[in-house]
Amino acid sequence: MFVAIVQIPMSKRPRDAAVDAARKSAPTYTALGAKGLLKKYYLNGDAGGGGVYLWESEAAARAWYTPEWEKRMAAAFGATPTVTYYDNHVVVDNEAGKVRIEGES
Repeated sequence: MFVAIVQIPMSKRPRDAAVDAARKSAPTYTALGAKGLLKKYYLNGDAGGGGVYLWESEAAARAWYTPEWEKRMAAAFGATPTVTYYDNHVVVDNEAGKVRIEGES
């Protein structure tokens, strides 16, 4: 699994505004399931907005975060997003009661 964290410097939104914005954009990210997006967690806080994205691979993530994507986000939010990439080799999944290690069953 591969993780991308997108941060957009912006003011924290009221909860209802953040949920409404997420609902409107969710179909875009649902469709990205066919391109390797496993999950997206929407972020809304004092440090800004953005998301935590779990991808099948680094290649899938980097195929999405293009210069064109950056321009669309800057136009939509009035600020340039920052994307930070991480390899993810181990997951503690307390809901499933498991520790998953990449490459192990």
